[in-house]
Amino acid sequence: MLSRARSRAASPGLARTLLSDGPEAVRRDLAAALACALLVLTAAVVGHVIEQRYGTLFVSAAPLYGHWGPHAGPGTPAAIAVAVAVVAYGPLVAARLPWRLLLPVVWGTTTVWTFSLALVDGWERGVARRLTTRYEYLQVITPVNRFHDIPAALRDFTHHILLHSPGHWPAHIAGHPPAATLTFVLLDRAGLGGGAWAGVWCVTVGATAGVAVLVTVRVLAGESLARRAAPFLALAPAAVWMGTSADGYFAAVAAWALALLALAVTGHRPRTFGLGSGLLLGLTAYLSYGLTLISVIACAVLLLGRGSRLRPLPYVLAGLAVVPTVFTLLGFNWFEAYRLLVLRYYEGAGGVRPYGYWVWANLACTVLIAGPATVAGLRRAGTAAVRIAAAAVRGATAPAGVRAAAARTPAGLRAADARTPVRLRAAAASAGRAPAQGTAPRLAVLVVAALLALLVADLSGMSKAETERIWLPFAMWLLPAGAFLPRARAWLVAQAVTALLLNHLLLTGW
Repeated sequence: MLSRARSRAASPGLARTLLSDGPEAVRRDLAAALACALLVLTAAVVGHVIEQRYGTLFVSAAPLYGHWGPHAGPGTPAAIAVAVAVVAYGPLVAARLPWRLLLPVVWGTTTVWTFSLALVDGWERGVARRLTTRYEYLQVITPVNRFHDIPAALRDFTHHILLHSPGHWPAHIAGHPPAATLTFVLLDRAGLGGGAWAGVWCVTVGATAGVAVLVTVRVLAGESLARRAAPFLALAPAAVWMGTSADGYFAAVAAWALALLALAVTGHRPRTFGLGSGLLLGLTAYLSYGLTLISVIACAVLLLGRGSRLRPLPYVLAGLAVVPTVFTLLGFNWFEAYRLLVLRYYEGAGGVRPYGYWVWANLACTVLIAGPATVAGLRRAGTAAVRIAAAAVRGATAPAGVRAAAARTPAGLRAADARTPVRLRAAAASAGRAPAQGTAPRLAVLVVAALLALLVADLSGMSKAETERIWLPFAMWLLPAGAFLPRARAWLVAQAVTALLLNHLLLTGW
């Protein structure tokens, strides 16, 4: 059925759906962006009313965690300069720069963009003090290091999760498996203690997430689409919360786990990359409980692999077992900790915040971290996904002769190159490189899988508010949807303006 769906997905009509620069497609993109802007406005107005009347949201700038406070800072000129440079030259540089140079350039640009936005709030508030507040990880390191004996701390970890337990953990320590806290404990032991080093670590490592996404897109959907996605990953509004939040670091670990998996299932050193992917997937689950949902995206990566995609699985599973085994032998019970975390969640604000508001207001937060370009790209990806699914259903019910003919069609998603409309190829070529025709549906599958993982997290009710930070690992995989859009510079302007306005009008909580 999958091969039949791929064959049908390779049709010129589907390529046109994803890459068209026609006026009707552009109008639909703008309509999707406008609809999501109205969603954000509605969430802000309704949230303000609920908080004023009932005080149950525990946020003063709903749907975001932060408060109103127009301001500028030392990072303002740099942030504007980065935005102007990426808008003006990003698409051209991404199209023409050698691939091995493009990746470090994207990482460097993302790092500067993130630091610039953080420094709009100043060094102390924007970077050095972010991870030292009473909710954060460094609270258990200074002034008293409760992890001076790591094995003992792990054995005792679950005894301090509940609010009524003696010496209960601060919110973020209790809300995450101990690998998150241990990262900062080990940094401290390496001589990189304190909030400044912790902030620099999260920004510097977190900025590599976009590179990992590009590597994945390239091996699964082609280099041309990865190049088109590069400026959108470098100039993402998500950078407002990547600097400085530990979730940015988590996003990078998860992204590299998926990138190594993508390399493994496409025949690139399947043993080595498969083992490495498994190790990072295991670590991801011990950084954040919610990141087990990265498995949804991992399934999409596996689906998009080549014929030998099952070959790396034993190595992936072997690697996946390492981190859980180590933590279990040291006395930490992941399942018991998660059970207690659910109780802790409902003991605090999570038990008061109304699900009926946050189940849709969380999506407004996602619009803000992903930006209007991602919304428009997801519209195209969603339309393509529906058509692929419809093709699969039609293929399953088609007469045997039709199915046999479909089965003889060359590998659909790649063979579509020859059938993509000439107009689309010429338009893309004018930007530097033609899109790999027929691979666009593969990218659509990847971003739709990320959206599905995010929706599952939303419906779980375990992420009521603060999702602009919590969902960064999922949002990174939505950003490549910008590769589907024509007129990249106009959409990059929208992305940059969104980030700059958010960072200058609000004092965000993370």
